[in-house]
Amino acid sequence: MSTTLSVNLNKVALLRNSRHLGIPSVLRAAEQVVAGGAGGITVHPRPDERHIRASDVHELAAWLKDKPYLDYNIEGNPFHNLMDFVRSVRPHQATFVPDAEGQFTSDHGWSDPADFERLVPLIAETHSLGVRVSLFVDPDPAVMALARQAGADRVELYTEEFARHHGTADGAATLARYVAAGQAAHAVGLGLNAGHDLNRDNLADFLRAVPGVAEVSIGHALIADALELGYVDTARDYLRCIRQAYAPV
Repeated sequence: MSTTLSVNLNKVALLRNSRHLGIPSVLRAAEQVVAGGAGGITVHPRPDERHIRASDVHELAAWLKDKPYLDYNIEGNPFHNLMDFVRSVRPHQATFVPDAEGQFTSDHGWSDPADFERLVPLIAETHSLGVRVSLFVDPDPAVMALARQAGADRVELYTEEFARHHGTADGAATLARYVAAGQAAHAVGLGLNAGHDLNRDNLADFLRAVPGVAEVSIGHALIADALELGYVDTARDYLRCIRQAYAPV
């Protein structure tokens, strides 16, 4: 088992948008993390375009068009602007996230049964476009059956709580919740992704404990590390963490 590293480029765009010079380049960042071994690119274009813009989504799609070995993941709320991108770009994966408009950052997953019912036709439409669907969820085993019944292919575990408690007295109990959630996802036939606040200090521990994680989406910590190490070496170091997780003990 291995895990794909998908690099979220939102923070590159956030820095670029603070001036009108077009730097740093989101596309150049994508080129560099892929040169370092990343297997995917993630973007989360919010309605206010405070970081990733529609033009970035389409520019990256054009660059990825002849690179079928790379996974393109577009995140967002399907009740806001995400579906327009899914219809026009047809990425490999659409990750549905229950963000409110203007929300600072993603901070919870889908949990209300009524929301899963509302997602059913949007998941079906996304599938009709040839796009895989992942639902952003909290580490709650009870929601996995709801996600599967709604038609999702995967779930992405929201890992902020794991990261916050990693290395503390509550770390083992918190991690156990993610293990149980991952097992519940696999039990109903869901693929498993993970993301939010994963970093070089906690990534290997998470992957070692939680079985069968197909993809990790990492942005903030990875881009912060790249300010010191450079994109290529940073991507390589995150891949080192992934290899470490699966190395024989």
